[in-house]
Amino acid sequence: MTDALSWPAILTTVLAKQDLSVSEATWAMRQVMQGHASDAQLGGFLLALRAKGESVEEIIGFRDAILEAAVPLPVDPRVLDIVGTGGDRFGTVNISSTASIIVAATGVPVVKHGNKAASSKSGSSDVLSALGIDLRLPAEAVARVLDVAGITFAWAAAFHPGFKHAGATRAELGVPTVFNYLGPLVNPARAEANAVGVAQLESVPLITGVFRTRGATALVFRGEDGLDELTTTGYSRIWEISNGDMHEFDIHPRDVGLPTAQMDDLLGGTPEHNADVLRRTLAGEQGPVRDIVLLNAAAGIVAFRLSQDPTQAQRNMIQRLVEALGDAAAAVDDGRASAKLEEWIAATRSVTAG
Repeated sequence: MTDALSWPAILTTVLAKQDLSVSEATWAMRQVMQGHASDAQLGGFLLALRAKGESVEEIIGFRDAILEAAVPLPVDPRVLDIVGTGGDRFGTVNISSTASIIVAATGVPVVKHGNKAASSKSGSSDVLSALGIDLRLPAEAVARVLDVAGITFAWAAAFHPGFKHAGATRAELGVPTVFNYLGPLVNPARAEANAVGVAQLESVPLITGVFRTRGATALVFRGEDGLDELTTTGYSRIWEISNGDMHEFDIHPRDVGLPTAQMDDLLGGTPEHNADVLRRTLAGEQGPVRDIVLLNAAAGIVAFRLSQDPTQAQRNMIQRLVEALGDAAAAVDDGRASAKLEEWIAATRSVTAG
């Protein structure tokens, strides 16, 4: 069957607004990962997909091809990933990166998956590099950092070398594409607990659909303001997934005792600027950035606890978030979060020196 597949056939199907099968989607993404798709073919494919609207089956096929080509990461999958799809175009500070460090400081093992910014000034790898974390580690060293520090970073560019074949096209297009949806789904650690922020509402069924078919544990969320985070400017919606079941919740910051923020309070800048904000937040600086970071850290903690104990799904979501928010705040206020960052930086250097 695959012998009959070709870019003209794939593009004709998508342009006719027909969904690809899992096998067709897998073939197409294999071509991309192997560098066999030209810039024109890839650009046309990504835009046609976006115009048609991706299907769960297509996302599954793309994900399978990407993970098939990924560099293996030898870690226990009982870890958490806190990640966003990107593409909200607000340019906030690095919320999920800061939240990840706080969550790790509470004792939750974290393997954060991320990349350089595609549609903002500072992606997760940009800010972590500015903090002094060595991202250019081989897979075995990335795993050792997790053992030493309880947190590590799987840099998509290193673990998914095929992504380089799409990088220039994505940057030139300058709009969210299916790769934004795929990022949270292709962590090479195959994390069993996930806290995933989604910018585009139409992509929520894709993300949740894949997690449900995997039988994974996830909190998927989106701010009504369009942030791919739990927002503090107003309401957010949470989709909780456990053992194939899904439940939806609405949450407002006042529900967990937090004040409402303005979007301007959350905007970031260069990686160096965002790294400074991150350090000040971990050091206990009060304000809107702390509030939104703690809220998203709480979501990560709730997701991890759910992965360990599926009966948590029977408890009130607000109550679970409030408890986790308290644990996250304590990790900041007693100095564990700042210490965790320094421990992480040192670990990335010691594993290479050793």
